[in-house]
This record gives sequence, structure tokens and C-alpha cells, in this order.
Amino acid sequence: MTLASTIPQAALPSPSTAVWQLGPLPLRAYALCIIAGIVVACVVTERRLRQRGVAPGAVLDIAVWAVPTGIIGARIYHVITSPEKYFGAGGEPLKAFAVWEGGLGIWGAVAGGALGAWIAARQLGIPFAVVADALAPGLPLAQAVGRLGNWFNNELHGGLTTLPWGLRVHEMDPRNPGHAKVVDGEPVLLPGLYHPTFLYEALWNVGVAVLVLVLDRRLRLGRGRAFALYVMGYTTGRFWIELMRTDEANHILGVRLNVWTAALVFVGALIYFLRVRGPREYLVPVGGPAAGPAGGDVSQLDLSEREAGARAVAPEGYRVVSEERFRAYQETGAVPDVPDAGAPDPEKPGPARPAASGDRHGDGDREGAGEAGDDGSAGDGAAGATGSRAADRES
Repeated sequence: MTLASTIPQAALPSPSTAVWQLGPLPLRAYALCIIAGIVVACVVTERRLRQRGVAPGAVLDIAVWAVPTGIIGARIYHVITSPEKYFGAGGEPLKAFAVWEGGLGIWGAVAGGALGAWIAARQLGIPFAVVADALAPGLPLAQAVGRLGNWFNNELHGGLTTLPWGLRVHEMDPRNPGHAKVVDGEPVLLPGLYHPTFLYEALWNVGVAVLVLVLDRRLRLGRGRAFALYVMGYTTGRFWIELMRTDEANHILGVRLNVWTAALVFVGALIYFLRVRGPREYLVPVGGPAAGPAGGDVSQLDLSEREAGARAVAPEGYRVVSEERFRAYQETGAVPDVPDAGAPDPEKPGPARPAASGDRHGDGDREGAGEAGDDGSAGDGAAGATGSRAADRES
């Protein structure tokens, strides 16, 4: 009995083309999937930032920094961990810049994107932890969409399988990138069926996004803990999926490098998740537009409107407040005069000043307020406010 006789009729197909020509412009499926993933992440993150009090459109300002630095970081990680492809014997150094041919490392993407998001957050006066938590479910969804690019490229699959969801894989033509080899007018298929590990990871990422959304809603996570939860969920899946992959990779002690990386990153995220405590942060504008009518959702104000044809109305920064004060702000449109405990005076950038005794809200001193079993009304555990954007630039 041969392997071919044991292959079931059911199988997942693979595209034989990953590049289409639109006149002189090549449309690459890999790039289109990455762009689609970025759009998904931006939509989810924008909605979650608004729910925390950030003005509409801030996600675009963040993306302008985070997307390029994320792609650069992803490529740098790939080149560093696979240097022989570019600088070894027979390597092509200029190929290190050929991002469109594939080769982006998620670890570098997260690190580079985090750097860009941090820069943007400082410019906007938004706490970086708020940005990270808002991104937590959107990032795995973006990764899930981006993994479809590997399907088009016929890459990152696992070993042979006889399972009914086995994948047919084309032999791609190195002389005609983005296209399968053709013999007698038919694209060439590799013998047998293969584990679609990119699909396993895509489905796992969707599950991670759902997990973050559910637990974040139930536990009211803050201080970057929702993002740490995403990291733990993703690295858990990446650990076992990476062990199934058969593509070329560098090894340490006989184990793929990315398996070690996943394990180390998981441990770091777990330590952060267990050690960091505090309520979820909410934001109200500092130096922003006049408040909207009582009962309205001020986070939905159109900040693109102009006052008397002068400059665009936008907050100079944000102040961190408790959920109780944020809800009151939504109802009345009145910005709290005194920041919560630990929040710096926006009129006086510098070290946080202690709040007046009348600013404490009962259970607000309790560590971990706003998590499971808490109504989220505690205020004193909130992080200090960020200053205005001008103050951030000076610090």
C-alpha cells in the first residue's frame, strides 16, 4: 500500500497563483492579506479606544507609526533569525529588503509595532497601556487574516497527513515568483497532503481574540493585562503549531528557534499578568473641545469640526479617571476638576500630586479594583493622567 492510496478524496486546495498583474503593477496576495489584517485591527482598536474615552480617529494616528515600525521590526527579526538566506554562501543580501516575497517574524512585528504605538501614544497624550489593551483582540484577528497570505504562497505547511482537511500544495516556481511550476499546461502538485499549519494558527488566533474579549469584559482588565492575556494565548498556540511545521528554520538544542521564543515570551507575559494589578483606565480630555449635551456619549463627538474656521478641535491630551467619573463625564459632559489619586495636575506637568481627601471613592484604594467581582467604580487605583501632548514632548 502506498501513501497515495491512503489519501482521502476530501482535501483543501491551494491557489496556484499568488501574484496578479494590474498593468505594470503586481498585486501580491501576501501584501493584500497583511493590509486587510491591518484594517481589521484598526477597526477593532478604534472601537475599543472610543469606549475608553479616546477621541475618534486616534487609531489612524497610531497606525501611521505602528504599521511601518511593525513591518520593519518583522523583517529585521526574520533576517536576523535566518541570516544564511541573505548573507550565507550563495545568499543575496539585497533580498533582505524584498518584503513582498514573504518573511515577516511576528515577534519583530509586535516589538516594532509597540515602539511605534508608544511614540504615537506619547504624542496623543494617551497612556500606552490603554493603547495596548485596546489592540489586544484586534491583533490576533489581524494575524488570522494575514495567515491567508501563506496559503496563497503555498508555504508554512506541516508534514504529510491523511486527515480529510489535508492540504494540496503546489510546487512554486523560483524563476517566476508567485506562480506554481507548470508542466503540460497543469500546475505541479507536491505528492500527498499536508497539515495546513497556517490555518491552524489562523483559527487559534480567532479563538484568542474571543478569549480576550470575553475575559476582558468579565474581569475588566487594565494596565496592559488584556494585551498580556493575548500574548499568553498566542504563544501557547504558536508553541505546538511551530512543532508541526516543516519549513526551514534555525534550531537550538534540536528545537526550532521560534519554539524557544514562544516559551520565553509566554513566561514574560504570565509574570506581567500576575504581578500587575489595578483597575481599568478611562480617559477624559485635557484642553479639549467644549463638552457635549448631558446624556450624550462625548466619545462620539466629531473632533474634525472647526471652531470659527480656526484650528481643528482636538484634545491636547487625556486625564486618567475612574470608571465612575468617566460615566459621570459621559452623562454630563463636565470634565472632573480634580484628577483621581495619583494623577498629575494637567496644568502643572511633573510628578503626580496627591489627591485631596474628598477625592477618594470608598473602595478605590483596594488593589485590583475593577477586576472580577468589582463594579469598576473604584477610582484611586487608576493610573496617573498623561499630560498634554505639549508636556509629553517636553519631558
